[in-house]
Amino acid sequence: MVNNKETSMVASLLAVMAVVLSFLSTAQAAAKVPTVIVVGAGMSGLSAAKTLSDAGIKNILILEATDRIGGRIHKTNFAGLSVEMGANWVEGVGGSEMNPIWEMVNKIKLKTFFSDYDNVSANTYKQVGGLYAESVAQHQLDSLDDVVEFSENLSTLLTAKKQEDISVLTAQRLKNRVPSTPLEMAIDYYNYDYEFAEPPRVTSLQNTAPLPTFANFGEDLYFVGDSRGYESVVHYVAKQFLTTNKAGQITDPRLLLNKAVVQITHSPSGVIVKTEDGSVYRAEYVMLSPSIGVLQSTLIDFKPDLPPWKILAMYQFDMAVYTKIFLKFPYKFWPTGNGTEFFLYAHEKRGYYTIWQQLEREYPGANVLLVTVTDDESKRIEQQPDSDTKAEVMGVLRAMFGKNIPEATDILVPRWWSNRFYKGTFSNWPIGVSRFEFDQIRVISFPCNC
Repeated sequence: MVNNKETSMVASLLAVMAVVLSFLSTAQAAAKVPTVIVVGAGMSGLSAAKTLSDAGIKNILILEATDRIGGRIHKTNFAGLSVEMGANWVEGVGGSEMNPIWEMVNKIKLKTFFSDYDNVSANTYKQVGGLYAESVAQHQLDSLDDVVEFSENLSTLLTAKKQEDISVLTAQRLKNRVPSTPLEMAIDYYNYDYEFAEPPRVTSLQNTAPLPTFANFGEDLYFVGDSRGYESVVHYVAKQFLTTNKAGQITDPRLLLNKAVVQITHSPSGVIVKTEDGSVYRAEYVMLSPSIGVLQSTLIDFKPDLPPWKILAMYQFDMAVYTKIFLKFPYKFWPTGNGTEFFLYAHEKRGYYTIWQQLEREYPGANVLLVTVTDDESKRIEQQPDSDTKAEVMGVLRAMFGKNIPEATDILVPRWWSNRFYKGTFSNWPIGVSRFEFDQIRVISFPCNC
């Protein structure tokens, strides 16, 4: 029910790196001068580099396109507050198995807050104003729970019988529970789009029901609200193998910032990596950790082209967009206290500023709201001026709380989709894409024209 898959995607990327690295560790042990270039200094790239280092492969070079490490885990200053532009939650806590991200969060004592969604039914607003009766909204939530249980059972059955994948929407149709009213769409959006950043019609049933992160690590979610930022976890990983100065800043010459890779030439003799500033780097191997959105773009030119089977696998996955819009007000006009953390707005247009979160616990007295949009709404909003977005948001808030509420004094609209170094926030597993295609992306691509 939260975004970002942030932690679930990081967990997947760590698994990807582990498989690839096991091959590299063996292959390069026999080399006289083992050299690996790692493209990208986000969580996956740095985790890969650390695994190489731990295996004794120290002669590595990390090329990062931006002026910082962390990738889509990134804090910024908003109205005097440190807020997360991208990843914000630790998903999958409270189970029998420890989430590795949660373990690191605890080690560095990041301040987190349990996200309580239990009272959404009491905080769902109509498009024309006023709250839905709690019993009415709860009925829709209960109906959704039935669909979720049906979908998970169906997914298990299809997998066991090795049947073709279907969409989450198809499962809803089979249960005769396709949302159509504003309330039904808001509840449905809250459960699916808010988690996957794409609607049920394009989301794989077999790969998301149940969601492995929750099944493996637990169903609790924690919001990171620490002035050091969620990116502290990335720095924690980096500092385990990169040298730092007395102030704790990374000074290791093996990490180069502002090095946007634009061309990779690969041959049996190794690889040549060119960056946008004209620099050229040579190595025996290159490991890529950019987002699937970047790999699908024209930013990096491969010479020769990657094998068709790998290109096909890469292009089958979706790079979803999840946008957290922060708003600052002169004073609070929304409910606060227990049971009011999240509230929904049910509009006739699915996903129109549907999910709201008041951040009084995280930022006491700051008078800050967070509203989340996804997919096409994210792309639409990224392309318009912030003033237009602010006007739309104020229209929604006035529908919920009346015309006399104050104007927002500040607004922050992240633009991950428009950024050529990210092209979105996290990948979603589409219909019909199997584990085989996933493995095709992560498998070693030997230099060839096949």
